[in-house]
Amino acid sequence: MKRLTKEENSWVFYDWANSAYSIIISTAVFPLFYKAAATNAGVSAANSTAYLGYTIAIATFILAMLSPILGTIADYQGLKKRFFTFFFILGISSTAFLAFIPSDEWLFLLICYTVTAIGSAGANVFYDAFLVDVSTEERMNRVSARGFSFGYIGSTIPFIISIAIIILSQSGTIPITTTTASKIAFIITAIWWGVFSIPLLKNVHQRYYIEREPNPVINSFKRINQTFKEIRKYRALFLFLLAYFFYIDGVHTIITMSTAYGSDLGITSTNLLIILFVTQVVAAPFAILYGRLAERFTGKIMLYVGIFIYIIVCIYAYFLETTLDFWILAMLVATSQGGIQALSRSYFAQLVPKHKSNEFFGFYNIFGKFASIMGPLLVAVTAQLTGNTNSGVFSLVVLFIVGMVILAFVPVPKKELKPTS
Repeated sequence: MKRLTKEENSWVFYDWANSAYSIIISTAVFPLFYKAAATNAGVSAANSTAYLGYTIAIATFILAMLSPILGTIADYQGLKKRFFTFFFILGISSTAFLAFIPSDEWLFLLICYTVTAIGSAGANVFYDAFLVDVSTEERMNRVSARGFSFGYIGSTIPFIISIAIIILSQSGTIPITTTTASKIAFIITAIWWGVFSIPLLKNVHQRYYIEREPNPVINSFKRINQTFKEIRKYRALFLFLLAYFFYIDGVHTIITMSTAYGSDLGITSTNLLIILFVTQVVAAPFAILYGRLAERFTGKIMLYVGIFIYIIVCIYAYFLETTLDFWILAMLVATSQGGIQALSRSYFAQLVPKHKSNEFFGFYNIFGKFASIMGPLLVAVTAQLTGNTNSGVFSLVVLFIVGMVILAFVPVPKKELKPTS
C-alpha cells in the first residue's frame, strides 16, 4: 500500500485529536470525577453507575434522532464540513466548561456531559462519512484502522499529562487538590481536541455530494422516506446495520462504563488510570493488525474474531474479583476494540453509495446510537436488580451473539472477495 495522501493523513489526525475526549472524558477522568462527586453527595455506588448509564442513553437517543436528518441534509454540496464544524465546536466548548462546574453539583455535571457527548458523537457522524471523500475502497480498511491506531497513540499523550497531574496532586507534590487536577485534565482535552483537528478542517473536503436544491430540509425528509421505501435495494447495508446494532452496543457499553465498573469492584483510581493508559498503548498496534489481516482474510472474518473476543470478555467479567482480573479483562478488550470499530466503519463505507454517504452514515450512526441506549440501560437495570455490576456486564454477551449470527447473512463486498485457486 502506498503512503497515505495528504487528505488521508489529515482525516486520520482527527482520530488523534478526538480520542483525547474518548479516554479522558468518556472513559477515565470524568467518570471517576463524577463518581467521587456522587459519592460525596450520598449516592450509592450502584445507583451512581446506573445514573451514568441513563445519562449516556439520553445523550445517544438525542443524537440518534437527529443523525439521519442531519446526515441527509449534509449530503448537499458544501454542507458536510459545516455540520462537522458545528458539532466539533459544541464538543470542545462544553468539554472546557466541565472545568467550571462546582464538583458537588453531580447532576449538573451529568447534564454538561450529555452536551459534550452530543458534540463529540455528532462530529464523528460527519467525520466517518468523510472516509469516502478521502480514500478509495481498496484502501479504506487500512486507512480506517490507521485512524483508530493514531487515536490510541495520540490519546496517550494528554492522558499521561492528566494522570501525572492527578497523581502528583494526590501525593501532595503539587499544591492543588485532586478536584482541580481533574478540571485541568478537562481543559487539556479541549485544547488537544481543538488544535489537532486543524488539518481536517483545512485539508479535507466533500468530493461526493448532491447538488443544492430549494427547500433542502423538506427534500431531505423526502429522501429519507424514499430510502426506507427502497431498502430492499440495499439489503446488504440493512443486514449489516442490524448486526452492527447489536455487537457495537456491547463494545460501546464496555468502553464507556469500564471505569465505573472497575470503581465498583474496589479498584483504586490510580490503578484504573494506569490500566486504561496501558490499554490505549496495547490497542494501537492491534488496530493496525486488524486492518492488515482484513486485507488477507477479509474484513468480515476479522469482525467475527473481534466479536468472539468480546464474548469471552463478557463471560470473564462475570467472575472478575481482583485488580489482576481487571488487568486481564482490559488487555483482552485492547486487542479488539479498535479493530472491530475500524473495520465496521470501513466495511460499511464500501457498501454505501458515495453520493449518499452522509445519509447512510446517518443511519449507521442511528443504529449505533440506539444500540448504545440499550447497552447502558441493560447494564444499569441488571446492576440495580441484582445489586451486582458483574451481572450487568455479563448480560451484554447476548448482544454479541445476536450480532454475530446476523453478520453471517451479510454479503461480502465484491472488492473483498478472494479469488479461488
